[in-house]
Amino acid sequence: MFLALIFAFAGADGFDARVQAAKALETNAEGKAFQAKLWDKIGNPSTDALKGCIKSNAPADTQAFTLAAAVDAEGQTSHVVVQPATPVATCFAGQFSTWSLPAPPKTPRPYPIEIDITMTE
Repeated sequence: MFLALIFAFAGADGFDARVQAAKALETNAEGKAFQAKLWDKIGNPSTDALKGCIKSNAPADTQAFTLAAAVDAEGQTSHVVVQPATPVATCFAGQFSTWSLPAPPKTPRPYPIEIDITMTE
């Protein structure tokens, strides 16, 4: 199974607006540096969580999904939402919401993130 996790950053009111804002934040130097730290911290746990969610929801709906969340100054997440909200995506979001992430850049606060997840076999 190949798992592609693409990290970006988001922030705004609606889900789609958060995702679009994320893609804009990803292009600046602070966003890129945070993305690298984020990947280093949660890359393997994300893969493990996703595999567990697929296994616990067999036969699993492995369609791609997007996660959006806000990260506070201490790296704690809030407002974790996934679309589409499949059982696998919802399971992953539940695990993700308990993790401590690296401290994000100083602005904006809270710092929004977005993760696009694609699963292929």
